[in-house]
Amino acid sequence: MNKRKITGIYTVAASLLTLLAVSIPGLAADSTTQKAVLVTGASSGIGRNIAARLAAEGYFVYAGARKNKDLEALSSLENIQGVRLDVTVQSDIDAAVKTVEAGGRGLHGIVNNAGVVVMGLLAETEESELDFIFDVNVYGPYRIVKAFAPLIVASEGRITNISSLAGIVSPPAYGVYSMSKHAIEAFTDSLAFEMGTVGVHVSAIAPGAFNSNAVAANCERRRKQGYDASRSLFPLLAGELAALCADDITTRFPEPDPVADAVLDALFSESPKARYLAPSDPRQAEGVLRNLLTDLVELRNANSYNYSRDELVEMLDQVLAASDQE
Repeated sequence: MNKRKITGIYTVAASLLTLLAVSIPGLAADSTTQKAVLVTGASSGIGRNIAARLAAEGYFVYAGARKNKDLEALSSLENIQGVRLDVTVQSDIDAAVKTVEAGGRGLHGIVNNAGVVVMGLLAETEESELDFIFDVNVYGPYRIVKAFAPLIVASEGRITNISSLAGIVSPPAYGVYSMSKHAIEAFTDSLAFEMGTVGVHVSAIAPGAFNSNAVAANCERRRKQGYDASRSLFPLLAGELAALCADDITTRFPEPDPVADAVLDALFSESPKARYLAPSDPRQAEGVLRNLLTDLVELRNANSYNYSRDELVEMLDQVLAASDQE
């Protein structure tokens, strides 16, 4: 066989291997070409679903978790490396940065997913609960972005912050949680502008109600704290909250596949969106949009310029037109 034919065979073989690596989910690529993503809070629920989906699509996932059993379970999956990562512990974060650097893949994306839920009536919630939730839900993403910023900027990558529909609306008994997720919405807006100047795209994804351990964990915290709904100043709401904890309603919700769909688009689409709604029910999406329209009307009535209905509709048409051109 002559040299030209041998070279041709090797070229075809190399092309086939490249095609396979791209088209077969889960097939590991070379560490210099396989895009890597860090997912925080990947031990269960939304984070686990996101990590597994990214890995199945052939991306390499550094999956953050705190417990050894979760790290072992995550590392047993193809294209996933469990990384000890408590977003409230700076030494964990610093070690995670070194782990990613040592992996040699760089870092294409961050999914700030780690979060906790605090439910309770605002006038009866201890200040320590605010410290607890903000440490995880707000300071956590801030710490992660600050630590991994050099890697993300170097790759001109993507950052995806998992917010919540409760970061847009504030239902009763979710006030403290909503406060933390409203903060993530603001964090995303400002971060998107800053990172955009160096080629990094930032998105926020607002999931609805999905199967998760977060509410059950909150209920367990309340039991340990000795909360007594019968002594509440707000008996109707306290009773509803107690019923929610007595009957783990979260198990009735679907798996968070729509959230993983949104994450994939945010991280790898040629034209990612600034915001994604990922409701588990179409009524949730309608409720959020109606709430925002209500806020718009309230603001219209709360200033001295007195915009007319036609002026508001014209503004909306202009914004929609600009959005359609993106």
